[in-house]
Amino acid sequence: MTDEPTPRAEPGGPGSDLGRRATLRREQLGLSREEVAARAGASPDYVRYVEEQTAEPDIGFLLRLAGALDTTVDELAGSTTELPAGFGAAGRHPEVLVLSPEECRERLSTHGIGRVAVTLQDTPAVFPVNYTVAGELIAYRTHADSGPAAAAGHQVALEVDHIDEAMSQGWSVLVVGPAHVVTGFYEAQRLDEHAHTTPWVGEGRYQWIAIRPTRITGRRIRVTGTGE
Repeated sequence: MTDEPTPRAEPGGPGSDLGRRATLRREQLGLSREEVAARAGASPDYVRYVEEQTAEPDIGFLLRLAGALDTTVDELAGSTTELPAGFGAAGRHPEVLVLSPEECRERLSTHGIGRVAVTLQDTPAVFPVNYTVAGELIAYRTHADSGPAAAAGHQVALEVDHIDEAMSQGWSVLVVGPAHVVTGFYEAQRLDEHAHTTPWVGEGRYQWIAIRPTRITGRRIRVTGTGE
């Protein structure tokens, strides 16, 4: 007898978050399905079933699979998604690559979440903001008397990054330049039109703060053998 259900033959990519995490972790370690199956005491067909279909394996198999992939059941199940990034182990043979300004701008893309560093009463502070890219400017909306608004009139830094926890790799882009309050009606209207979302923290944040970058730098951590 076995705790493995008969795998379905239908093709496809990962059918669940569990399958996606297991696949990415296996690829990060450079293991084949056969090798993982041998480590977990299962058949390669069942490992494929877990990776590609919406499987619900029992805790016994999950424990064996986590051991085979040098991780934990919590990581495979996504129970650590509310925790800070970085709980995963370092990838094998990581490379640190310097990003060109063009590559940095490509990663900034049109919008996202970044962290702006300002000084409040001689004390450094960092605030997450929803930013928008509009031509040469990178701008965000906030309350006129809020912490992020203190960037206006100063040289500031905005950091944007992406962490791929499953693959132990990612990138970080740093934008440095003077910030100013957007007071012109047409400039504010243009930024409103470029904005892809209102601030996540809620309405009432109508003051645009724009950064004109004088320096954009970035680095990327790539794990050899992932194809990324």
